[in-house]
Parts: sequence; structure tokens; C-alpha cells
Amino acid sequence: MIDGLLFDKDGTLFDFRLSWGGWAANFLPTLARDASHARRLGEAIGFDARTRSFAPDSPVIAGTAAEIACALLPELPDTTLDALTDRIDAAAGMAPMAEAVPLRPLLTALRGRGLRLGLATNDSEAPARQHLAAHGLTGLFDFIAGYDSGHGAKPGPGMCLAFARDLGLNPARVAMVGDSLHDLHAGRAAGMRTIGVLTGLADASVLAPHADVVLPDIGAIPGWLAELPA
Repeated sequence: MIDGLLFDKDGTLFDFRLSWGGWAANFLPTLARDASHARRLGEAIGFDARTRSFAPDSPVIAGTAAEIACALLPELPDTTLDALTDRIDAAAGMAPMAEAVPLRPLLTALRGRGLRLGLATNDSEAPARQHLAAHGLTGLFDFIAGYDSGHGAKPGPGMCLAFARDLGLNPARVAMVGDSLHDLHAGRAAGMRTIGVLTGLADASVLAPHADVVLPDIGAIPGWLAELPA
């Protein structure tokens, strides 16, 4: 029933709060003139440095580096959108990611079942590859794409369709796995099954109407696969 799994990165492979709360807390002061300016930068992207938490509409949750830069730019009139986007990408690539579950054994086991694995993230491709490499995961993926890889960003279906096309898979036999509505909408638009996970900031009530199943984390995927009809 399932030949491939296409994963989101942030909030899916990696725990969102632990990974990106620390990144924002460390990165924004490098852009700021002083502590007050750092707070305003945080407000611009829906981030509270005191609690290291994000507002539900923060562009950091499911947006691209360019969208984050657009939100910050009014507070940084002496820079350009391209320069700020590049700086965000460089800092993101160095951000330490916290695995949502032990990833290497899980992904190895999924590949052992004959599944093809892909990554589709609204992060840029270069930092996404850096994050995978830092955890020794790059070789476990058959497909890696970011919003700047030429397929568009989620919630558009471009990355999902490219994964299926490049690997010769029927989209109906692929599941898109993610923690946000962007992920689930992209998968549905591509004709894929959709799996919501709760290692991002959206809760089950938000994800459930758009998902075939909502799981606590991607570690529950093997159990879900085992329950599918042959």
C-alpha cells in the first residue's frame, strides 16, 4: 500500500521547539543593535526569547528563509532581502537539531522494508543537507529538496510530485509526513496519503481534518504501516 515516505524536516525529523527555539534565541541578538531591538526582531517573527516559544503564525514554523527575512526586514533597513536571506541560511545550517526520535535506526528500518525515503522542507536545501549530514542521515534519503531546489515551496505540491516522479512512484502509494498544515496540504494536493505528527507546534485537532492519521511522532510509523491492509 505504501512504497515511499516523504518527510518534512523541522518539527518532523527534528523536534521544533528544542531545535529552533535555541536557534532564534542565539541568532536574533547577532542582528540586533541592543536588547530592545532584539525583542522587536523576535516580535517580528512571532518569537518570545524569554520562553523560547513561537506564535502559531510565526514564519519560522513553516515558512521559507526568504519569508522569515521579509518579516525581519522592516526592523533592519540597512540590509537587503537577499543579504538577510543568505545570513539566515548560513545561521540555520549551523543550528544544532534535536532528533524527534532516534533517526538512524528508524530510517534504516524503513529502508529495510523496501520503502523509498525523501525529504521535502521549506528550509533551503543547503542547510537541510547540513542538518542531515550532522546526524549521519544523508545517505538514507533518495531525494532531498528545499524550497529553493526548483520545485516550489509547500503548501504547493511541487516537491511531493518531484519525489514521486524522480523515483518512479505512484503518488497514491506515497505518504507525506509532517507537523504542519503546509505539509499536509502539499501531500493532499499531490494525491498522496498524509501523516500528521505532534513534534511541531500544531496539535492533533488542527492536523486531524487534513491527515489520514495523526501520530505522536515518526517513531510510530512502522506500527501504522503494519496495520495497513495488504
